[in-house]
Amino acid sequence: MAFSVLVFFVFLVLGCRGLLVATQNTDNTSFDQNYQVTWGFDHVLSSNQGREIQLSMDKSSGAGFESKLSYGSGFFNLWIKLPDRDSAGVITAYYLTSIGDKHDELDFEFLGNREGKPYTLQTNVFANGHGNREQRTLLWFDPTADYHTYAILWNLHQIVYKEKSMYLWDFRFFVDNIPIRVFKNNTSKGVDYPSKAMKIEASLWDGDSWATDGGQTKTDWAYAPFKAHFQGFHVYGCSVQIDNSSNNVNRDCYSENNYFWNTWKYQRLDSDQRRAYENVRKNYMNYDYCTDRSRYPTPPPECLDQP
Repeated sequence: MAFSVLVFFVFLVLGCRGLLVATQNTDNTSFDQNYQVTWGFDHVLSSNQGREIQLSMDKSSGAGFESKLSYGSGFFNLWIKLPDRDSAGVITAYYLTSIGDKHDELDFEFLGNREGKPYTLQTNVFANGHGNREQRTLLWFDPTADYHTYAILWNLHQIVYKEKSMYLWDFRFFVDNIPIRVFKNNTSKGVDYPSKAMKIEASLWDGDSWATDGGQTKTDWAYAPFKAHFQGFHVYGCSVQIDNSSNNVNRDCYSENNYFWNTWKYQRLDSDQRRAYENVRKNYMNYDYCTDRSRYPTPPPECLDQP
């Protein structure tokens, strides 16, 4: 039996600060249990018994970390507080990525801006080495003032319900979950989908060649060091072993019996969430590759089947 892949971007915003604090306090997972620093070791600070990690960036270096394991499906989230003040040119990234050639990748990239101007959240999807599927959304809140939850829900199912995409309800904590992107299975149209095991990664780095105003606005190093804060290191994912012969996901990761994120209720938007999703697209999205006729005179096939 052939298996299909569903990839979902989920952006979760908590509507009540009190619930946010309670949520953070219930996760006692330390960073070292599931993650490890990969670069910029002297630009990483651990606090609160390993339950909070700060990445910093100056002219000499940024920093990054990754999960110790690779995953074949899951509901991945981090609580992130972005660099404040003048952050133009600075990129805070949170993403899933596979190893090797023709990689798969699911991106959150937070593009800094001049003080007083909104952050832009860029998402992208790579499958079998092919990307260039950028969407950009202006954040409607101050992501530097407190932690917010950013999540990727990645489901692999035996049956794809073409008319439905995903259900964005976190059964644990959250009360105001707002989806900003849905990427549906269109293998029948020849569109590649992520199917390789991926690690969770996060980083803080200098992207002033393109991040703000297309690279026209540069990083102001007078505001360095720039600092991004991370919490919430528990991982809800199906871990897999990677060998040299294959990077494909084990079918056990598709199980609805073993993993809640593969069940029916995570395959669709309910009416309230669909309205929230449409509101974000209408009022806050400022770029969608699907409507960029200078790049794509004919829309890519997956764009004809958006929810």
